[in-house]
Amino acid sequence: MKFKQAGVNRANLMLVSVILVLGLWLLVDREQLKKAATLKAAEVIGNIAVSSMPDDVAGGFHNIPIEVRSLAPGVYQASGISNTHLIVTTEGNVLFDAGISIQAAQQLSLLKEKSDALVKYIILSHSHADHIGGVRFWREDTTDIVVHREFAEEQRYLLELEPYFWNRSRTLFPWMPEKPTTNTLLAYARIHSTIEVDERDYRFTLGGREFVVLSTPGAEGADNMSLWLPAEKILFTGDTLGPLFPQFPNIFTMRGEKVRKPREYIDSLNKLLALNAVLLVPSHHNAIKGAETIRAGLVRIRDATRYVHDQTVKGMNEGKSLNELMTEIRLPARLQLTQEHGKVSWAVRSIWEYYATWFHFESTTDLYPRPVSEVYVELAEMAGSDALLFKARTFLDQLEPVKTLHLLEIVLAAEPVNHAALGLRLRTLKMLLYQALAGDDNNYEKDYLRRRIAVTEDALQDLPG
Repeated sequence: MKFKQAGVNRANLMLVSVILVLGLWLLVDREQLKKAATLKAAEVIGNIAVSSMPDDVAGGFHNIPIEVRSLAPGVYQASGISNTHLIVTTEGNVLFDAGISIQAAQQLSLLKEKSDALVKYIILSHSHADHIGGVRFWREDTTDIVVHREFAEEQRYLLELEPYFWNRSRTLFPWMPEKPTTNTLLAYARIHSTIEVDERDYRFTLGGREFVVLSTPGAEGADNMSLWLPAEKILFTGDTLGPLFPQFPNIFTMRGEKVRKPREYIDSLNKLLALNAVLLVPSHHNAIKGAETIRAGLVRIRDATRYVHDQTVKGMNEGKSLNELMTEIRLPARLQLTQEHGKVSWAVRSIWEYYATWFHFESTTDLYPRPVSEVYVELAEMAGSDALLFKARTFLDQLEPVKTLHLLEIVLAAEPVNHAALGLRLRTLKMLLYQALAGDDNNYEKDYLRRRIAVTEDALQDLPG
């Protein structure tokens, strides 16, 4: 009887065990199916979002195909608007940057074909949306999220001011949706980190591979980080060097954000120079090969940044005005760099106001909430629109489009639908765009001017008759 009872108990135990295993299998399978469905949905939504972008998006990032490149043994890059990098080891994988949300699912799918091992670390170069969008797809319960100690603060203010910054960005990029997306797969999400990096940097070894996470603040914000693989001499820079190499840094960004610190950036560049990297891997566009090429580019960026900084400080001490310095300071021939992303004259203003804030001790009215535009209507009434337009045309004929705009703003304040003023503004904006294309070729300036041209053309079309 005892034997029979024991057999029954054993059979019941086996049955319960089978049920538990089956239940767990179904649960796991359901979770896997749910995750796969989520990734597929994100991929479909992302493809629609990318396809809605016009062909002239600044930098052409959206036209870069999503494909995987092998940069070195066990080191892969998924290209796209923003690159995602997978570093494979025998004890798990490391991810550097997670791409933009509208492409992250597709990048993940392609990188998983190279290695489906657990991602032990996700290292984020900074808090911008095009570098953290895929974290939600890659992260597992045991994955460490490595960020700069300033990441939380940078993320905080970007989230709190999201509507404000969104509206500014839509002026530059009118193809953006009217409001930030509420789709949880694509929205800018708060990232909760597990490891924070400060100026002492952060080192770890995984699967025999050594990783050094470097604090490199400056060019794109206070929370910039880079990743160094000492054995391979490979340097992942995120946006520490911007999207182009070498380029003049975007110390100022007209879409809005905190002012970047120029001296900290120079220190970051010196830190990178000391590594003597043979492969430099940014999170936009292609990797750069060759120690000499990389060193020469880093030296030029550093020396150009230092030159503009020092010349601005020198001019401030000499009593020169901000506008004088914005006009005078130019890079010497030996330090010439593309200004498609960062612009020297804007950096001068940024450095000036970083040190001396917004009051320049030039106009007392700056102390009070009464801008000069509040008297434009009165000025137009006193001077007369015809006289102002005559002088504005004279300025334009003298190739002085900015002076022309000043006068047109006065006329249009009094007469918003003045056909002659709108027509002259259209010509003026086109001249400024021509000068931008022939000059620094800055993408932000070009996109802003194109937007203002479109707005002016719409205003002219809406006029009666």
